[in-house]
Amino acid sequence: MPIQWFPGHMALTRTAIQERLQDGIDVVIEMLDARLPGSSANPLLAQLTRGKAAVKVLNKQDLADPLRTEAWLAHYNAQPSTRAIAMDTKQITPAKALLAACRALAPHRTSMVKPLRLLICGIPNVGKSTLINAMVGGRRVAKTGDEPGITKVEQKIVLAKDVLLYDTPGMLWPRISVEQAGYHLAASGAVGRNALDEEEVAVELLARLRADYPQALSQRYAVEGWATMSDEEALAAIGRKRGAMLPGGRVNLQKAAEVVLVEFRQGVLGRVTLETPEQFAQWVAQAAQADAEREARKAERLKARAKGPATRQEREALRAAEEDDADA
Repeated sequence: MPIQWFPGHMALTRTAIQERLQDGIDVVIEMLDARLPGSSANPLLAQLTRGKAAVKVLNKQDLADPLRTEAWLAHYNAQPSTRAIAMDTKQITPAKALLAACRALAPHRTSMVKPLRLLICGIPNVGKSTLINAMVGGRRVAKTGDEPGITKVEQKIVLAKDVLLYDTPGMLWPRISVEQAGYHLAASGAVGRNALDEEEVAVELLARLRADYPQALSQRYAVEGWATMSDEEALAAIGRKRGAMLPGGRVNLQKAAEVVLVEFRQGVLGRVTLETPEQFAQWVAQAAQADAEREARKAERLKARAKGPATRQEREALRAAEEDDADA
């Protein structure tokens, strides 16, 4: 499912990050969703901040599978100039641990003359604002909410006499090439509702949960014959169980999808992580191969056009191929 959700303020955020990095940022804090650490890592941000010390914050660890969280922490801590910590941003103590990790990565910044300069980034709705409020002792200096896109402009926040924090709006990337990442981001609530098909997202989420956390689903929904159903049938069964019905005995699949997505986002289904480092690396490799094949087809089409006039049948075949690649 292609996800294309890059509002105007996200384009401005990209520019603001580029300019801020030129001003001497010491450490980049990237907020990740502990339930989807790979999918919520912004590849565009990785390009912009290459070479900078980084702290990866796996937020919402209280909703994530603890064993998989440990695997992701090991994955990120193995990267150069990188520290990774897991936390629940509603707690103040982990927020202090984050500041300590930032100081350790920039030990030369120890005075008011040369303050530690931090830049915090992340996808929409990942919990940046809640973390910032925790870092300043519970004061509400950043707006919070359950919808993506609450923060629209950059904010400069004084964390201590020798620490400055620059907060940026949540930012996705213009094209999400890893299909599974698109579904996971949509399931987590990082993407605006107008950019996705909630039924499709719920079906894909059920497929992942049925594969990795079947017991949690069975306990929550108590659907009989669960193991022999398709994912679409499972969504319909949940709708019937919850009374999401339309006239004529038809299941309201939209309502059923909302039930599944809301309960996943709220942690009602238990502690769940949708991906492992190994799985995500495989998805990235598959996406890279698909992109390479698409570029090769594009080159072939350009070569065919350069040969001169084509028959009507050839032109139609070229148009169909272009449309298929555009939808991919």
